[in-house]
Amino acid sequence: MRVEDLTKTLDHLVLAPALGAEEVERACEEAVELHVAALVALPYMVPTVADRLRGSDVKTCAAVGYPLGGDTHAVKLAAAEQAVDDGADEIEVVMNVPALVSGEFTFVRDELRRIIRAVQSRAVNSGKGSTLVKVIVEAPMLDDKLLRLACKIVADSGADFATTCTGYGGAATPHAVEIMRDALPEQVGVKASGGVKTFEEVETLISAGSARVGTSVTKAVVDELVVINGGG
Repeated sequence: MRVEDLTKTLDHLVLAPALGAEEVERACEEAVELHVAALVALPYMVPTVADRLRGSDVKTCAAVGYPLGGDTHAVKLAAAEQAVDDGADEIEVVMNVPALVSGEFTFVRDELRRIIRAVQSRAVNSGKGSTLVKVIVEAPMLDDKLLRLACKIVADSGADFATTCTGYGGAATPHAVEIMRDALPEQVGVKASGGVKTFEEVETLISAGSARVGTSVTKAVVDELVVINGGG
């Protein structure tokens, strides 16, 4: 695999709560240098990230409802709309996992639909065109049947991607990716994220069907590939 092919599948995660503005700014510099797909940050940091990434080929992504999606609908909706106003090119929203496991499937779907419609309306009105939306389903907390149902909800909501997990309840696995890829329509991508630390893991998750992979150690993953390719 070529390095340039790898980096455009990677989302660089800066979601640790103890990361301050200076560390996030350094992460932005690293993301631009590596030409990753996107940098994913908490909503509070989106203005800083969008400013630092402006003019680059790296997208600004806001993580909304992180980590378990249990915020009220009004809170998640406001956070998503504000993130677009602050410069987010992508929104990654956590599905309401407590509602999902409680069997409130219609509520979960309708909440996502309203958020996605509001995000797209905000993006169009601001002249951005469209904003890509990814939905985190927390696969490690779901059995296979419920994971498939979660994927159907994601597809019905109009989202562009389904993401495995935040990492708080367990790591991304090839098994989960394979189920998600099989359960989702072709036009909805799979992103593997949560506990991904090595190039080997990234490669395995891509082989299982991931179009994007999220990691907080992006440079280390890329450096591994450089060594494998004989460049280090």
